[in-house]
Amino acid sequence: MAKYSSDIKEQVNALSKNELADIVLKLAAKKENYDFLLVNYFDKQSGEKVLFEEARADIDSISRKRYKGFSEQLRMANMLTVCIKRINDFTKISKDKKLEADLILYVLEIPFTYSTDMLGTCFTQYDYKVGLLVKRLISLVTKNLHFDYKIDYQDKINQFLEILHRNSNHIDSIYNLPEIIE
Repeated sequence: MAKYSSDIKEQVNALSKNELADIVLKLAAKKENYDFLLVNYFDKQSGEKVLFEEARADIDSISRKRYKGFSEQLRMANMLTVCIKRINDFTKISKDKKLEADLILYVLEIPFTYSTDMLGTCFTQYDYKVGLLVKRLISLVTKNLHFDYKIDYQDKINQFLEILHRNSNHIDSIYNLPEIIE
């Protein structure tokens, strides 16, 4: 790998400034590459915040779409799958764990605004997806963020955990979640 890396470095150094500009412009035509350039080179101060706002807008449009499914729970599970994919796309570019946690919390607000009766039915895929998102948020808040941020998220997470344990404790992944985070 070191030889390959040094070969690329030599080849890039041999290119003229105009050739490098052409390469960057071609790469920037793809959204993912442009986002990388935005965060790391063009707008280091607020690039991640711009991507966060784009991700929130995408999640808003994702949540308004109608998904296939026999029941409302299955449609919501499919919607959560698409939201998780959008969060993962955001985290590939942005390394800000606080923004990732805010995005997960934003997605979690969607299922918890509906009646809690949607949880605990025979359509466990929905409960499982919600539980995975809560678990991911807990992991981020307790392991990756500063202790002060834990206080900001603690009440909301504990509220989610209480609802999940009350309605979906029959699912192992939810049963294994903590009762509360302190």
